[in-house]
Amino acid sequence: MMTENRISAINHVGNSINNQKGDVDKTVDDMGWKSKLKLPPKDGRIKTSDVTDTRGNEFEEFCLKREILMGIFEKGWEKPSPIQEASIPIALSGKDVLARAKNGTGKTGAYCIPVIEQVDPKKDCIQALIVVPTRELALQTSQICIELAKHTDIRVMVTTGGTNLRDDIMRIYQNVQVIIATPGRIIDLMDKQVAKMDQCRMLVLDEADKLLSQDFKGMLDLVISRLPKERQILLFSATFPLSVKQFMEKHLREPYEINLMEELTLKGVTQYYAFVQERQKVHCLNTLFSKVQLQINQSIIFCNSTQRVELLAKKITELGYCCYYIHARMAQAHRNRVFHDFRAGLCRNLVCSDLFTRGIDVQAVNVVINFDFPRMAETYLHRIGRSGRFGHLGIAINLITYEDRFALHRIEQELGTEIKPIPKVIDPALYVARVCEEDDGADK
Repeated sequence: MMTENRISAINHVGNSINNQKGDVDKTVDDMGWKSKLKLPPKDGRIKTSDVTDTRGNEFEEFCLKREILMGIFEKGWEKPSPIQEASIPIALSGKDVLARAKNGTGKTGAYCIPVIEQVDPKKDCIQALIVVPTRELALQTSQICIELAKHTDIRVMVTTGGTNLRDDIMRIYQNVQVIIATPGRIIDLMDKQVAKMDQCRMLVLDEADKLLSQDFKGMLDLVISRLPKERQILLFSATFPLSVKQFMEKHLREPYEINLMEELTLKGVTQYYAFVQERQKVHCLNTLFSKVQLQINQSIIFCNSTQRVELLAKKITELGYCCYYIHARMAQAHRNRVFHDFRAGLCRNLVCSDLFTRGIDVQAVNVVINFDFPRMAETYLHRIGRSGRFGHLGIAINLITYEDRFALHRIEQELGTEIKPIPKVIDPALYVARVCEEDDGADK
């Protein structure tokens, strides 16, 4: 009996030691996993309060799986932005969300993170659908999703118009769990009984105001009709027209509303106008490019028609500057190549139509030029939002003709913003990235 008690005591001590060792190993593991990450170079540029004005939460506080945290940190995302901080915990609770936030403040991460967290990689079915209005935005969003999920077994797929339908059908049959799509293509795949949505319980609508415009009339109602009755909808939009409100009342169930749009324009983007005659525009552009003091890292130049996009790109090339162009009438393969190469920094200037105003994120762009001034405040807002991404600095320069003067004044009023006359010398501190000093705070 004594021997049995002694053996029992020894076993108890052994188990206790093993448990303590396990706790120590877990603690070491908890402390060590971050040190093994392949982090990108730290971004030391000054950021504005558009992305720094948070409550101070960390990504770890959202109770995310470690594999997802690894993807987040390896993307270089150090702390949640205000929209991420506000929407991720609510989305993880299963509630419908209606979120408004400025362009370039982290909306994609705000919905991709909860989507990936809630997908079960053991289930071979479509569990989440992310719908976006343009092919370029679909490609960009899928890339972010893939990078965030790279340490998981979740399979992500992008499908858009303009690509081979048969290839997409073959990829869906390989059991994907997250699909990023444009509306027409996903409806096509649903109609063919290829994209089976009976277990898709998460729907994300990014750039919802555009998806609910006349361009996609009725398409989202059709998509939602194929989803299970018990589903979660996350709706993200920088602007909130009547169409979004009507859709929300029809399809969202007691949504949690987030509005970070007390002001509409980004704090880091300074806006200027230059009065010119139509025939002086190219000369004015040449002057901007040739001025030593205008330090363009990359620029996006907007025109109001596809024909003018090509003509202007030809003129800029004849002036001796590297220039790409992109618009909706180009072949998809050509569009993809231009988009990829511009993002990779292979060319400094890109001329485009409003195809490129939605969600496209090229961090190096610090100058946006409206060669043709838009008529709508919403279009203007999305155009200038291509600069000053994620709290960084940028400028928007508008070439204004006599006919544009009323539109300029109206858009200033509608957006509650100021577009100033262009000075002879533009202060580089307004749009050239500066690195934070150690004791420096963010711009207020």
